[in-house]
Amino acid sequence: MQLGKVSTGIEGLDDVLGGGLPENRLYLIQGQPGVGKTTLALQFLLEGVRDGEKVLYITLSETKEELQEVAISHGWSLEGISLFDLSAMEYSLDPQADNSVFHPAEVELGETTKALLDLVDKIQPKRAVFDSLSEMRLLARDALRYRRQILALKHYFAGKNCTVLLLDDQTSEPGDLQLQSIAHGVVLMEQVPLSYGVDRRRIRVQKLRGTSFRSGYHDCGIERGGLLVFPRLVAAEHRHRIDEAVIASGVKSLDSLLGGGMDRGVSTLLLGPAGSGKSTVAIQYAIAAAQRGEVALLYSFEESPRTLYKRSKAIGMDVERYVKEGLIKIQHIDPAELSPGQFVHHVRRETQTGKVSLVVIDSLNGYLNAMPEEKFLVLQLHELLSYLGQQGITTLLVVAQHGMMGSNMGTPVDVSYLADTVLLFRFYEHEGRIKRAVSVVKRRGGEHDISIRELQFKGMDGIYVGEPLHHLRGVLTGVPVRETAPST
Repeated sequence: MQLGKVSTGIEGLDDVLGGGLPENRLYLIQGQPGVGKTTLALQFLLEGVRDGEKVLYITLSETKEELQEVAISHGWSLEGISLFDLSAMEYSLDPQADNSVFHPAEVELGETTKALLDLVDKIQPKRAVFDSLSEMRLLARDALRYRRQILALKHYFAGKNCTVLLLDDQTSEPGDLQLQSIAHGVVLMEQVPLSYGVDRRRIRVQKLRGTSFRSGYHDCGIERGGLLVFPRLVAAEHRHRIDEAVIASGVKSLDSLLGGGMDRGVSTLLLGPAGSGKSTVAIQYAIAAAQRGEVALLYSFEESPRTLYKRSKAIGMDVERYVKEGLIKIQHIDPAELSPGQFVHHVRRETQTGKVSLVVIDSLNGYLNAMPEEKFLVLQLHELLSYLGQQGITTLLVVAQHGMMGSNMGTPVDVSYLADTVLLFRFYEHEGRIKRAVSVVKRRGGEHDISIRELQFKGMDGIYVGEPLHHLRGVLTGVPVRETAPST
């Protein structure tokens, strides 16, 4: 029989769990102190309160006052949650007192545990939380009695129509899998310190019997309002049929270079040294989208919106106007505060409106530098680009190369294979001046002009792409020579 599912009260976690937790089962939430187990548990119970259910929180370590402080910090009210502070009832500073909840008698539950379960019988909750099992482990004194206590809880709740969360702070011996084998499902929460910036939080469903779930690590964070989970993006789950179309830049000479324009739903790499015009061309595409009544998203990892407005206006691009109209959205990213999952979640949320046609990431260098200790970052980027392409959204990736001139400038990471189209920008010296050149070196969607052309920014007239530089040879080296006509 297929079990119904209950929401955890956390949208992202429900997504990872395939809709929620199978009801009327016992689950283990594991993680070291500070990872957010209590926050998750309170959100789980508050969701039950919103559904009109009776819920119970049994704390063996934190006091009611401490739980109230957690709730206040998130703007919650614990009204509707039955709080039972076991520590206040049992613990004593009297050295003559017996501090063990579980007496050495040959019984499954001690007197205190029996009183606790009598309370459960009285309230008959639909959701219950035990926080935390480390106290029970210490009081049980040996592994056999501890396992029996947990099994007794599991058997007790069987048939009670109650979904139970057991919180554990992993103070047991390494490799202790007793709890995991007993529980119907296991959720692991971690906090990973970085060399700089905020700690990364992540969550993983290790086990969930009888139902499918999204495996692997998922980034998460705690903000005012509770725990946020950012499910790992799997592009294959979001395939859509899109109509083929060409995206114009609004600059005829640039569109001509691309064989008529950029293909809809493709990812394009704008590659070149700093100052060669990559960001300006990306902004031109954003303005063209806005002029068509479409929405463009610009994620800036380096340049502030104020600087972007000023620089763009100097060449006749009034970005601020379209921002005020809601047709261009600029998100300035704080590199020290971002996790990959959070970034992907933000992009997905913004693009689900169906109005977004263009996403600009400026720059990929900033994206990589923002998360230097994250593994498989390029793989995550691949999933994001695939997802956007399947939604018919064009993506522009700005990448700054190391160096200023020459044909062999390095990049922070080779992502050219991810892009469907590659625009190459270069500086070159000619007649005592530094000039810019642009060319298309790759376009999977069709034919393109293979010539190298001069790129100019003509004041308030904006972007200008000149005629092919047939008279020069070696433009990509940075120091070209004039091509001489062959002698007859």
